[in-house]
Amino acid sequence: MNFLIRGFNHCHALLTGLGVTLRYLVTPKMTQEYPEKPGPLEPRYRGRHTQRRYENGLERCVGCSLCAIYCPAYAIFVEAEENDPENPVSPGERHAKTYEIDMLRCIYCGLCEEACPEDAIQLSYQPGDPDDPDDIKARYELANYERPQRFLFDKEMLLEPLTEKMKAKRARELEDSKKSKEEVD
Repeated sequence: MNFLIRGFNHCHALLTGLGVTLRYLVTPKMTQEYPEKPGPLEPRYRGRHTQRRYENGLERCVGCSLCAIYCPAYAIFVEAEENDPENPVSPGERHAKTYEIDMLRCIYCGLCEEACPEDAIQLSYQPGDPDDPDDIKARYELANYERPQRFLFDKEMLLEPLTEKMKAKRARELEDSKKSKEEVD
């Protein structure tokens, strides 16, 4: 009797496995043509480092290097420089002269984002142009034949672009500061 129960259990397991196989045999296939047409990115994907700006266009990064200190993969290099009072780059006394992230060493943990007191570095989602596969590849792919050059993101690649609104606000602030200096003189 025990032999029959075990045999029935084995047949049941075999038929269950065959049922799964047959079910997937009749479902439509979904093949991605990956290199030519990359798949869509998920809306909550956070894998692109960006350096943010203030509303007036000044960089948020003050060159404190806390992001580099907290990075467990040692993927960030920051070199600080004194700010020019006539033409400041950031609101603090210093700014990041050199800011580089080695994307092949980065483990996307987000500790750089947490450590930054100015909220300057951010892991974000930048969709890019969905019809241009080269744009998506340049932003998110980590496979290439020119590894050392392509995956060392410098400050220009990381900074978010200046908008017209930021430029206008910065121009107004510069005019106001010139007027206040003229009034003092």
